[in-house]
Amino acid sequence: MNDTIAAALLGLVEGITEFLPVSSTGHLIVTADLLGFRNSGGTFEIVIQLGAVLAVIVYYWRDLVGQARALPTSVDARRLWLGVALAFVPAAVLGFLFSDLITRYLFSPVTVAISLILGGIALWVIEGRPVAATTQGLTQVSQRQALVVGCAQCLALVPGVSRSASSIIGGLLTGLDRPTATAFSFYLSIPTLGLATLYALVKGREVLGAAQLGPLAVGLAVSFVTALLAVGWLLRYVSRHNFRAFAVYRVLAGLAILGWALWR
Repeated sequence: MNDTIAAALLGLVEGITEFLPVSSTGHLIVTADLLGFRNSGGTFEIVIQLGAVLAVIVYYWRDLVGQARALPTSVDARRLWLGVALAFVPAAVLGFLFSDLITRYLFSPVTVAISLILGGIALWVIEGRPVAATTQGLTQVSQRQALVVGCAQCLALVPGVSRSASSIIGGLLTGLDRPTATAFSFYLSIPTLGLATLYALVKGREVLGAAQLGPLAVGLAVSFVTALLAVGWLLRYVSRHNFRAFAVYRVLAGLAILGWALWR
């Protein structure tokens, strides 16, 4: 398949799945394998997430600008961004230390399949035992809650676990209501995915040659547009539903991927 078309399809997959609790990285690994898109050693699949980061920035642009202006005088704004910084640190440290090992040994359809299945079961069980929400609103997230979310996000270093699922569920378990946990996960994606992308670009600059710059641009553009649509949809969805439908999807998708990977 033409690399540009493959990149567009990967961008579509990234944009749709990045903020859903189904693992965008896992879906990208499987999709790239199906398309025979193996030219970047996993770097392309990480860099393309920049489109989703830009979508979050655009979606929350007014809030972000308002908070930036309020930082010098607003206790609430400083509390929010200190929480985001604290939540970012655990995954950043582990990712920096083990990114090479993770990319080399875990970026495979079998790993994705197992993670999807186990994560789906965990998501179903956790949703069946909801914790009472004690925190409503991003500016009310405590440093302890933020750190719990950050530690939960570390699970997503394993492809197929899902950064969105781990961080949102971590927020729910520590007492955030569902809209707050979801919005905090979106905010946390800005430094997490943004810096992960920059790190992957630096490390993979020799792998991503000039021939891939065009497909990469296409993938980024498609992921940006689809992620921008997905952010708004998910915020509306979580205000009325739990994540059990995604849990079922994860298990079914994991079984299908596992069967395909073992029998192809």
